[in-house]
Amino acid sequence: MTTVRNILQDKGNAVWFASLETPVVDALHTMAEKNVGALLVLKENDVVGIFSERDYARKLVLHGRSPAEAKVKDIMTSDVISVKPEQSIDECMALMTAKHIRHLPVLENRKVVGLISIGDVVKAVISEKEYLIKQLENYITGAR
Repeated sequence: MTTVRNILQDKGNAVWFASLETPVVDALHTMAEKNVGALLVLKENDVVGIFSERDYARKLVLHGRSPAEAKVKDIMTSDVISVKPEQSIDECMALMTAKHIRHLPVLENRKVVGLISIGDVVKAVISEKEYLIKQLENYITGAR
């Protein structure tokens, strides 16, 4: 069973952050520079939100607001759903599907240890299924 910890071991645990007062345009520059779709929003080392491309598109662009004037706190998602490193990828997939979210912060003892995306989870699910298929093929053909 693949866990969140396994995903982080493969992809690394680099996480990019913004503050509540970060201008949206600066957050977008960071996201483009780091090639990520979301930033965690911190206040005194606690996760208080997540700012994603979806937040930008739906809460700023569609309302005709300027990214140069808005702050991350104005459009971030405050209800952050997180996971623990020992959780399975199946649990993550179910959570992301049910809540319609694409990013999950990974917390261990209330400390951020990573961030996984739907792409990370799908990649892990595919890898796990490919391994299972290979094992079944070997069993059927008698290969070792």
